Amino acid sequence: MALVGILLAAGRGRRFDPSGVQNKLLQPLENGDAVVAASAKNMLAALPRVVAVVRPDDGQVAALLGRLGCEVRVCADADLGIAASLGTAIDFTRGAEGWLIGLGDMPHVRPDTMRALAATIERGARIAAPMHEGRRGNPVAFSSYHLPLLLALEGDQGAREILKSHAVSELIVDDAGVVRDIDTPGDL
Repeated sequence: MALVGILLAAGRGRRFDPSGVQNKLLQPLENGDAVVAASAKNMLAALPRVVAVVRPDDGQVAALLGRLGCEVRVCADADLGIAASLGTAIDFTRGAEGWLIGLGDMPHVRPDTMRALAATIERGARIAAPMHEGRRGNPVAFSSYHLPLLLALEGDQGAREILKSHAVSELIVDDAGVVRDIDTPGDL
């Protein structure tokens, strides 16, 4: 049984556009793909099942991700922080062997990197994280061992606390995409 991909796409992207008018996830990259579409395509190329979490008021992102083949889940509490979105996806996929948790604003992570992280969990690691030039990046993979901790997360810290307090298998990668996200218009 393969890991389930979780694509978190329920943030508001206030750093990108404080007014909230421009949705950073829908902005075009150089190849013409929307940021979130590129993120989803890469994850879908790596894993057989991807669950994407969106805000209730973001029908455009939900429709786009659904057309690409993601299972779309709406997180009614998305504004409470990333933990609410993560909990929505984890709870929906509770029987999974584990999860590869990626961010909708990280369109440059290569599928082979994601496959390598998933394989690390499948070989027995409980957490696997990519390292690029000394920096820990995303996505991060978790085995089902951490289900209770993942479901107990709160606020906007994501799984950072779990990573600080548990053993992490660090996978050194030559994929700069693991440390490159789209936070401002200049990042496009």
